[in-house]
Amino acid sequence: MSEYALFSDSTLDLTAELCEKYDITVIPMTVTLGGIAYKYNVDEKELSCTEFYEKLKGGAACSTSQINYKDFKDSFEPVLKEGKDILYICFTSGMSSTFGTCNIAINDLKEKYPDRKIIVIDSLSASIGEGVLVLNAAKMRQNGTDIDTLAKWVEDNRLKACHWFVVDDLDQLKRGGRISPTAAAFGKALGIRPLISVDLNGKLVPIAKIRGQQKVYSEIVSRLISDGVNATEQTVVIGHANCPEKAEELKKILKEKKLVKHVVIAKVGPIIGAHVGNGMVALAFMGKRNI
Repeated sequence: MSEYALFSDSTLDLTAELCEKYDITVIPMTVTLGGIAYKYNVDEKELSCTEFYEKLKGGAACSTSQINYKDFKDSFEPVLKEGKDILYICFTSGMSSTFGTCNIAINDLKEKYPDRKIIVIDSLSASIGEGVLVLNAAKMRQNGTDIDTLAKWVEDNRLKACHWFVVDDLDQLKRGGRISPTAAAFGKALGIRPLISVDLNGKLVPIAKIRGQQKVYSEIVSRLISDGVNATEQTVVIGHANCPEKAEELKKILKEKKLVKHVVIAKVGPIIGAHVGNGMVALAFMGKRNI
């Protein structure tokens, strides 16, 4: 069996410790904040999540961009030179052109390294939904699963990664053009928070409106109960956008109800955070994507 490397990108929003433990190579993505471009990675060396969200709260202009051709080539080529194959689980094509750009770079690299295997899979997932898919794949790889078997598993199970996000910062949604100024004003006045998921095409979609913080937790938990498959045997991922106390409260509820085996808490980084803003809490698990 040929040795192979497992790649993903920094939208997976797993912790640096998990990525190191399971040998997941993460390609950074670019966020421009207040006119300065940063390469954001899960190690937060160029830009910490805390700094990002504080500047965002202060009104700093923010935008994100896809991984470019050169970054892909520079990330993949050293691995190919070592004689290793590559499996890359990519940020959803429903929100970015990263998948298409990657394929251009890979086609060129395949010509240069015809004996090497390079497989890229569109995760059709985002943030911790992408993360929970990659984490499961990384555990299988560590247990000896070969590249072709693992690639097939990812293809077959990518739509089983379930994502549930509750967004608190309606102003950021308004700035991103995802809701109107009127909707943002009424939502804030009424204490309404949008419940958002990811559909079968890998696009963010609003599902419901929630009033009250306790309702947020109960709504997320209900989705795990209804959509999770063998949840009590799973490691699920809770993501938060600069609100660790919300993540801890959700973890406490899940553990008290004995709904899952393990819980990982991770920060939602700037690439997704640029669109959802401060205060978002999210849960990702493997199950049925009922969107």
